[in-house]
Amino acid sequence: MWNPLLDPEIPIGDAVDAIETVIVPRARDLGGFEVRRALPSAQRQMVGPFIFFDQMGPAEFLTGQGIDVRPHPHIGLATVTYLMKGRLHHRDSLGTNLWIEPGAVNWMVAGHGISHSERTDEEMRKAPFSMLGLQTWMALPKEHEDATPDFIHAEKTSLPELEGEGKQVRLVLGTAWGEKAPVKVFSETFYADALLQPGAAIPLPDDHEDRGVYVLDGAVTVGGQEFEAGQMLVFRPGDRISVRAGDQGARLMLLGGATMDGPRHIWWNFVASSKERIEAAKEAWRAGDWAHGRFRLPPDDNQEFIPAPER
Repeated sequence: MWNPLLDPEIPIGDAVDAIETVIVPRARDLGGFEVRRALPSAQRQMVGPFIFFDQMGPAEFLTGQGIDVRPHPHIGLATVTYLMKGRLHHRDSLGTNLWIEPGAVNWMVAGHGISHSERTDEEMRKAPFSMLGLQTWMALPKEHEDATPDFIHAEKTSLPELEGEGKQVRLVLGTAWGEKAPVKVFSETFYADALLQPGAAIPLPDDHEDRGVYVLDGAVTVGGQEFEAGQMLVFRPGDRISVRAGDQGARLMLLGGATMDGPRHIWWNFVASSKERIEAAKEAWRAGDWAHGRFRLPPDDNQEFIPAPER
C-alpha cells in the first residue's frame, strides 16, 4: 500500500517519538466566518483515506446573515459534513433535499460526478444562530472513482456510542473498538467524535494503519507533550497510543484507516488518481450542459452555480 511517510529504515516503537506529524491548520476568513484547513497540508496529503479536513467556525450569525455555498461539483471522493452546532440545508443533483443536523452523518458519494449546495436559508435567518462543524472528504479507491453518485443520511441515534471512564465516544464512520458505524464506506476507515472529561484517556484503535487526532476543544497530552485545540496529530503505524485530556477536558475527532492505493491529484473540488480525470471533469463543468452532460444541478437549487476557476 502507498504511504510516502513510511520508510523501512526508520525505527518505530520505543526508538522514536509516537507522533509523526503535528499539523497546524491554515485559517481563512470567509467574511466573518473562519475556516481552518488541516488536510491537505505540506506535511501530509492524506491520513488514511481522509484527504480534506476543514473546521467551520465557531461562528455567530446575526439575524438575516448566513451561509450560501452555491451549487458546485465533485468527483472521485465522498464527503461528510458533521455538525456540532447549527444546521445546513443540503441539496444535490440526485434530488436530495434535507437539513444537516448536529451529530448526524450525511455521506455524499461523488464518484463519477455530483453537484450540491449548502445554505442556511429560510427560518434560520429570522434569528441569530451559531455554527460549528467539520467537513471532510475521503478519496475513493481507484476501482470506485467512477462509482454511481449516492447520498446516505444516518441519524445521530443510529450511530454506535461508547461511554465509560470519563469518555463519551460516537463512531461516525467505519470500525473501531469493536463497533461498526451503519454507513457503508469504500475502504478501511474510522472516524469518531470523542468527549473526554479532565484527565480521561482514550486509546487509538490499533487495527488501522494510519491514525490521527484533531483537537477540537480543550487540550491533550501525548508522551508528556501538550497539544491545544486546532492541531492535528498524526501517529506512526504500529505504536500503541493513548491520548489524555488536560485539566479542562477535551473534544477530539479521531480519524484514519488504510493508506490509499496511490497519491491523488486535487484541483478545486475534484480528487482523482490522474490529471486526465481532473481535466475531463473541468471541461464537463465548464460546458454547462446540465440537461445532457456529465453534471446536473440540484433540481431544487438550479438558478445559479459556482463557475470553475480559471487556473
